[in-house]
Amino acid sequence: MTNKLEAERPLSPHLQIYRPMLTMMMSIAHRITGAGLAIGFALLAWWLVAVSMGPEHYECVQTFFGSFIGRALLFAFTWALIHHMLGGIRHLIWDTGTGLDKTTIEVFAWATIIGSILLTVLVWVIGYHQMGGL
Repeated sequence: MTNKLEAERPLSPHLQIYRPMLTMMMSIAHRITGAGLAIGFALLAWWLVAVSMGPEHYECVQTFFGSFIGRALLFAFTWALIHHMLGGIRHLIWDTGTGLDKTTIEVFAWATIIGSILLTVLVWVIGYHQMGGL
């Protein structure tokens, strides 16, 4: 016989039951950036194919990447790549058994968020500077 508290518990917990935590959000972001990278690498493949097909095709792709939407996609791809990489490094450190206490896990999560934003901006600033844009 079950008491009233046991009967009201959900059988299978889901996102509406759990209180969002930073580590949970980081796990979700890692999966989303992984999926986003597939789109980004498809765009990279499109660019490589256009390079091999000649100046007309290359110009078409360059026009797209030069547009606001194209640059926004490239910026998002850069961030996803860096964020996913830093998340992978974080997991690699955890695989050694290091940094598994609650405080360090939070520090690594914030370092991944802040680091991915700063490194993305740095890559783009350096890129524009190299092209003579800044």
